[in-house]
Amino acid sequence: MLYYFNLDTVSGILLYIIGIVFLAWVASRILRFIVVFFLKRRYTQQKFGVTSLKFTRNSLRFFCGMIGVLVIIFTVPIFRRQASVIFSGAGILAAIIGFAAKDAISNLIAGLFIVLFRPFRIGDYIRLDNERMGIVDDITLRHTVINNFENKRLIIPNSVISTESVLNHTIDEAKILSFNNFLISLYADIDKAKAIIEEEAEKLAHVIDNRTPEELLNNVTQFDIRVVAVTETAVHLRAYIWLSEPIWEFKMKCNLKESVHKRFLKEGVKLPIPLRKIVE
Repeated sequence: MLYYFNLDTVSGILLYIIGIVFLAWVASRILRFIVVFFLKRRYTQQKFGVTSLKFTRNSLRFFCGMIGVLVIIFTVPIFRRQASVIFSGAGILAAIIGFAAKDAISNLIAGLFIVLFRPFRIGDYIRLDNERMGIVDDITLRHTVINNFENKRLIIPNSVISTESVLNHTIDEAKILSFNNFLISLYADIDKAKAIIEEEAEKLAHVIDNRTPEELLNNVTQFDIRVVAVTETAVHLRAYIWLSEPIWEFKMKCNLKESVHKRFLKEGVKLPIPLRKIVE
């Protein structure tokens, strides 16, 4: 290819660089197509297959680009001479590059560890804290992309997310147990309050019956509703409700609280009223 370009002129060098970039892009596309063609069926049948496949494709694109850059540096005479001068001080250069690229290298290694050890995968619903949560959209060599519930993308460096404690709602199975808390008066009818909560919970979408066959035979109620605390002003009830998908939990909680509160008011279930004793 060198014979077709005059690498002693600016125009020749520019045309050569464009040619190398184009070849690197074509090679990247071909390799990624081959990877998808031969590995897609195998990977997509595995639990973490989509994540591994996408990370492999991103890696191929990155390495093809790096090879293209190195080819340009070591085949263009003016770049090669500059590289020889720079690399003559290899020890100092290695220290400088190592310091400058430590974040990039740590992100790359962390991304590789995420794919190998699989704490989460593309499509999982994960939570780092109350602000950073959502569906994993992509895992690249540098960062992990999370699509949150405002349809915004959180771009988190792999070196950061790999050291965080990650709550993965869907790594094993999607269903979750939701805790739903209600406060009623000390003098309210607890059995009536429980019955209302159960009736309203049965109407909700995405609620599942998680009882075992033995529990069904013994007529165990679908929803476990317990008195978890009695304070000076209120009785604390908690309803344990199974959902098919964690993504629906917040909406279910809101709907249940609203419907139960309306039923409490309608049917006369007394609500807690704070009492204050003023001593003069």
